[in-house]
Amino acid sequence: MECVLRADRVLVDGQLRPAAVGVSAGRIAFVGSADADCPAAQEVRIPEAAVLLPGFVDTHVHINEPGSDWEGFDTATAAAAAGGITTLVDMPLDCDPVTTSVPALIAKKAAAEGNCHVDVGYWGGVVPDNLDQLAALAAAGVRGFKCFLADSGNPNFPHLTAAQLRAAMSRIAELDSLLLVHAESHAVIDTSPRPAGREYRSFLAARPDAAEVDAVALVIDTARSTGARAHIVHVSSAQVLPLLAAAKTEGLAVTAETCPHYLTFGAEDVPDGGTEFAACPPIRGAANREQLWAALADGTLDLVVSDHSPCAPHQKAGGDFGRAFGGVSSLQLGPRATWTQAAERGFEVTELSRWMSERPAALAGYPDRGRIAVGMRADLCAFDPDAEETVSAATLRHRHPVSPYDGVRLRGSVLQTWVAGTPAPARIGESV
Repeated sequence: MECVLRADRVLVDGQLRPAAVGVSAGRIAFVGSADADCPAAQEVRIPEAAVLLPGFVDTHVHINEPGSDWEGFDTATAAAAAGGITTLVDMPLDCDPVTTSVPALIAKKAAAEGNCHVDVGYWGGVVPDNLDQLAALAAAGVRGFKCFLADSGNPNFPHLTAAQLRAAMSRIAELDSLLLVHAESHAVIDTSPRPAGREYRSFLAARPDAAEVDAVALVIDTARSTGARAHIVHVSSAQVLPLLAAAKTEGLAVTAETCPHYLTFGAEDVPDGGTEFAACPPIRGAANREQLWAALADGTLDLVVSDHSPCAPHQKAGGDFGRAFGGVSSLQLGPRATWTQAAERGFEVTELSRWMSERPAALAGYPDRGRIAVGMRADLCAFDPDAEETVSAATLRHRHPVSPYDGVRLRGSVLQTWVAGTPAPARIGESV
């Protein structure tokens, strides 16, 4: 073995137990008792306070490179490593060109080359005029596809109508691929009041629960008629949960995610001018948040991912919700933010790993990660679940120091991250 890691608590087969994990050629080659005879060039003893987990997998990250100064592969993947995330999947939006063709995918991969500290995959984009390019994108290696049902905010990435969604899902079913859907209704948002000024309630009213309900119902109906696999991204409204539960009971191939900011904050927490909290769909009330937690507990919601959607500071418009870019910057903090709230509600770190490692890996088609077992990639994270720290946005590895978590006290600390058996930077402030 190149390395053996020994810990009092290792997540194996859904349980924490003492174990030794041997690594060879970037893979897990041995899992045995903590004192097992496992000769290796290097021995690593995980601190008693920490647990050894599979590396986290974040399948909803907007890196926005090339063509934007909002975030980059270097900074995003360094932030991921510091947060215990060993694989991320990049969204096709807000880069230039948008990832809706093979040449655009090649440009994105070129921007990433030599600049990544964790493993990176890519979603392809679906827009009204690129259905004939989906097969080529799939052949070029995208993990699946992403579309919008409301204005994306980017004129180069227009939303789909109901008819276009049906055509896209039919094509994706033929490809045996997956469609991720930003499920807000363009029609509902178009008839809602426009946000304006510094009051968050104006932003919240502009994207009502009805926008999510209408769009999720459409996705479910279209999945039923086409047989396509569909995944609802960033569920914020608890009003869609009965629709999702019924779809699962029916046996439809429909899954759904939520995000740490919806599980952490309530609309009541957002101060006037707090545009760092602005996200689409929006953070809703505290009672709504508790229903999202209940849906994670009962399996209606499948997983938690960041929807890291950063921007340059000036895009937050000095606190004007009518002009601010809607996106939360949180990649480095996602597992810790989720764990902070999960622990308060009595969940265990085993459930955190299922929501933020095993299930995202399965969604994106990575059968070799998300668990600690022989043959899996040696993507690992030493995580201290009881440590606490107050977040300073200025010290995060994201390109820009804009985050609603600034000044928030979070539970958990990433002591070390291993990507395919190689240590990756994990502590804020370490050189990359």
